[in-house]
Amino acid sequence: MIQILRLNHRIHRDERLTTHVALTARAFLSSKLYYSGQKDSNFENSIKKVNKQFGSKFTTEYTKNPLKLIQNKKKSKFTIIHLTAYGLQLPKILKKIKNKNILIIVGGSKVEPEYYKLSDFNISITSQPISEVSALAVFLHEFLNKKELTSTFKDAKTKIIPSEFKKVIKNKENQ
Repeated sequence: MIQILRLNHRIHRDERLTTHVALTARAFLSSKLYYSGQKDSNFENSIKKVNKQFGSKFTTEYTKNPLKLIQNKKKSKFTIIHLTAYGLQLPKILKKIKNKNILIIVGGSKVEPEYYKLSDFNISITSQPISEVSALAVFLHEFLNKKELTSTFKDAKTKIIPSEFKKVIKNKENQ
């Protein structure tokens, strides 16, 4: 099981970025995105609309206390992964975390030291500053061994057909 924790969402500042983190998590087969900071019903509804149209059981949930969430996930035997510019290189950690339930932490504004300490692994994608969306996509692509590239959501009302030009079909079974 793959779940994401997006820290410190700010409605007017991070609206698109948090949405893109969620869309990336969903497309890369994560089951859930938790987010802290400001509760944002518009963001949650936007992701529900995408799920309804394109399929997926992906959910979002606001958490007031992300540190407590992490502690509870650790008790439930999740491996906590923090994506950061200052972590260990992904290839050195990948074998240790394959086939585990993981909670991936992606930052917002400055990430407090407690998150580094609570994480089982602080992982860097490039050892350079990088966007949360890019880091999450690269991490999940490697973690899933490219499985996301050919996956589909059975409950989709609309399916995008791989083609050279735009090709979309309505799935009559799910209308």
